[in-house]
Amino acid sequence: MTDSVRSVRPRDRKAQLAAVAAELFRARGFPGVGIKDIADAAGVTGPALYRHFADKQAILAYVVLGGFEDLEAATASALSDSVPPADQLKDLLGQLATQAVERREIAALWRWEGRHLPKEDQREIARRSALTLASWSKALLVQRPELPAEDAELLCWAALSVFGSVSVHHTAVARRRFAQLLVELALGVLNTTLPTPVSAQSDTPPLRLGTPSRREQVLAEATALFAQRGFHDVSMEDIGAAAGIAGPSVYRHFPSKAALMVAIGHRAADRLALAAERALQATDERSALHRLAASYVHTILHTPELLVSFSADRVTMPDRDKADLLRIQRDYVTQWVTLLSAVQPQLPPREAKITVHAALTIANDLARTRRVAARPHFEAELTALLHTILGIA
Repeated sequence: MTDSVRSVRPRDRKAQLAAVAAELFRARGFPGVGIKDIADAAGVTGPALYRHFADKQAILAYVVLGGFEDLEAATASALSDSVPPADQLKDLLGQLATQAVERREIAALWRWEGRHLPKEDQREIARRSALTLASWSKALLVQRPELPAEDAELLCWAALSVFGSVSVHHTAVARRRFAQLLVELALGVLNTTLPTPVSAQSDTPPLRLGTPSRREQVLAEATALFAQRGFHDVSMEDIGAAAGIAGPSVYRHFPSKAALMVAIGHRAADRLALAAERALQATDERSALHRLAASYVHTILHTPELLVSFSADRVTMPDRDKADLLRIQRDYVTQWVTLLSAVQPQLPPREAKITVHAALTIANDLARTRRVAARPHFEAELTALLHTILGIA
């Protein structure tokens, strides 16, 4: 009997186990999944899982690095000498779109859980990412030789975010159409005309009047630490030290780290809601959507809480708070979808939602990408990218 079982054991068992783990990591976040959870979901024992992977970090590395190898393979195939230069970018985008639609969990893990990889793996991915984007930029410059190399790089990062956007929502259409839509959006991004430095507006830092309260200081320091290290790698003692108080004193203001994250999430939501309210005071839907996109870019670049709050649903917090924050996020996205549907009535509702998520993901990703976020006119450029992808440039 044992020999019979062994004879039918699938040869790709390691890949199957990794796929099961990837879905769990995506649903619960890496820290929220244990080896036993993966084994139970895969229908195997813990020891059987350990025959393939040393620990769950090794599983994450296998999935993320494997997905990145697929990205590199698509790049090498599409940008090879055997493909006419005029067809290379479209071929590349087509392959990336297919991968994104068929393996949505890979994009999610790369975006949100990569910080849990060993430092050497993180450095290796960063190095290979730069090389891959350089290849894309070179191909784009063949199509648009008038672009400065730095602008081509920015547009390629934005195009990559279009494919990564499939990881932040569950909306779907027929696979072929889904991939086609992603290609159309990415091509639009790559063909964006960025504003010139003359037309870009410089930002004036807000005035700070008075000294923030101790609670505000704790909240600000927690936001900064969560952004730098991630929620699970920051202790209340770390937060207290950064705020200049003893760790236990933090509990006078917030009963737990989860309570801090809830406060950060609501702070971000309040600021977005206020910015949206101002933006929607427009004469028509197109102007409102135009202003809403600009308000989002401005808010995300000047509100650290917003970037941190994106991972609020992946941390330990009361289900009621988690559901409340998720409802607020969905309501905000619905405002965008409603406006886009009014401006682009030919766009089916699901495609409008996919388009909105692509626009928001570009803003979220590029705001966290130091390589491009340091550009002197970044806010105007990022706003232009969102206007382009929404079809309102």
